[in-house]
Amino acid sequence: MIIRKFSFVRSMFDLIIKNGNIIDGSGSKIKKIDIGINSDKITSLGQLDESDAKNIIDADGLIVSPGFIDTHSHADFDILQNPQHINGISQGVTTELLSPDGIGIVPLDKSKSKDHINYLAGILGFPTDEFDGTSFESAKKFYHKKSKINVGVFAGHGPLRLNLTGMEDLPLEGDILKEAKYKLEESLEQGAAGFSTGLDYYPQTFSTTDELIELCKVAASKNSVYSVHLRSHEKQRAFANGGILEAIEVARKSGVSLLVEHYRTAENNAGQIDALLEPVDKAKKEGIDITMETYSYPVGCTVPQIFFPAPFHLGGISKIMEILEDQNLRNYWETELLKNAPRHDIEGAMWTSIGNETMEEYAGLSVLDGAKKDNLSPIQHVMDIMYRTKLNCGFRVVPPASISTWRKVEEDIMNLLQRPDYLVGSDSVISGQMIHPRAYGCFTRIIGRLRRRFNIPLELLINRMTKLPAETIGLKGRGEIKEGFYADLVIFNEKEINDLASFEDPEILSTGINQVYVNGSLAFDKDNEIKDLNGYFI
Repeated sequence: MIIRKFSFVRSMFDLIIKNGNIIDGSGSKIKKIDIGINSDKITSLGQLDESDAKNIIDADGLIVSPGFIDTHSHADFDILQNPQHINGISQGVTTELLSPDGIGIVPLDKSKSKDHINYLAGILGFPTDEFDGTSFESAKKFYHKKSKINVGVFAGHGPLRLNLTGMEDLPLEGDILKEAKYKLEESLEQGAAGFSTGLDYYPQTFSTTDELIELCKVAASKNSVYSVHLRSHEKQRAFANGGILEAIEVARKSGVSLLVEHYRTAENNAGQIDALLEPVDKAKKEGIDITMETYSYPVGCTVPQIFFPAPFHLGGISKIMEILEDQNLRNYWETELLKNAPRHDIEGAMWTSIGNETMEEYAGLSVLDGAKKDNLSPIQHVMDIMYRTKLNCGFRVVPPASISTWRKVEEDIMNLLQRPDYLVGSDSVISGQMIHPRAYGCFTRIIGRLRRRFNIPLELLINRMTKLPAETIGLKGRGEIKEGFYADLVIFNEKEINDLASFEDPEILSTGINQVYVNGSLAFDKDNEIKDLNGYFI
């Protein structure tokens, strides 16, 4: 008889998270399993009591989920300036998609980037001096392992247009269109997360529907998503007068997967979800691939130049400053904006960002109060602030005066997130003195107070923040707790998790998040300061 001797070798991990209540991102119910991690990946799931690890975390009584994916962030430059990115990582966000709305400077020639940075400063702030956004190959070096979180960047329609036509109202057609398509294809091959446009932002608004279709054919050929802020300017250029019908037509004619940015109700149409979704559901029955995203607040924020139509923007920031310096031209543009007052309510805004140290007392003032302070009409006051800050200013809408209206919008948002085609995008803008609270509380607000108020299963909401966005954008190996996937993980207390940032005090960290891991490394701990940067460019 042959006797074989077996030696038992205990498995060795870099990290084991044990005893946690696992929500894996798929939408499935909670499981009680351990997670074994080596380097940046999940390498084992199951009962790991007999295994050893360099570090063991006991998550008994806590939820362990995939890291949250923010599909719409304007932290492009803030991450470069503040790589700890505490506002995102403290919410459990482990991946952010930058340059939505077609806004950004990648890919943009250096000769054109300085003016465009100044033009967008009210949203993006400023990059570091050394940042190079001439291509995705150059840009990724400034993000990969240089930030707390993973970063993906859309190829922006704005930079693509600026490279070829500047801030001019010129069509992309013929050889210029071919060059734009080539540059977009190159960007996607170099790692762009998809193609984005914002059709209320210039120079994107100069485009026609046909131009968008041609560019989206390139995105479709690379299996990349088309992320769009819908048009309300220059409607005469658009199929069906712009809006959701134009976006659907672009997807229909190009075959691209469509991601509609911040598509939700607001104060003026609270409760009207069926009307909002009617064209979407009709298009989906045709087989058009449509996903939408939303944030968890009743109002948004932007820059004042979004209110002005095409001629105001021609020639870029230098020409805009010439307009703002001339009182006769200011008077002309006040008249033009008053014609469009029902569409854009400047009087309903409040200053969040004032990029002039001598004028910071305006931050936090409503436009109406600022106008009274300056003894000007609201529109004249806005143009004066734009001039005195050289466009480095931003504002947000004042929330509804009626709490019942506010809560109705929140109810709509949570109903939308129960659909299988809705993601979460914070639309966070971090620059300024009185920022929108969504930069610090978008995700925790949804899985904290709003989940509890509307009694929505936690597993469903986690899916909308993890697996669904990863699949929609094409982030391979992320969005699930699964063997072989990257170890982007959040450990939190489901009873305590909540947002604390408010419109009055917007830079307060959320509560209930215990730890966050990015690519297998600890990135946030509620009790300890973690400095390591391990986020990837993805």
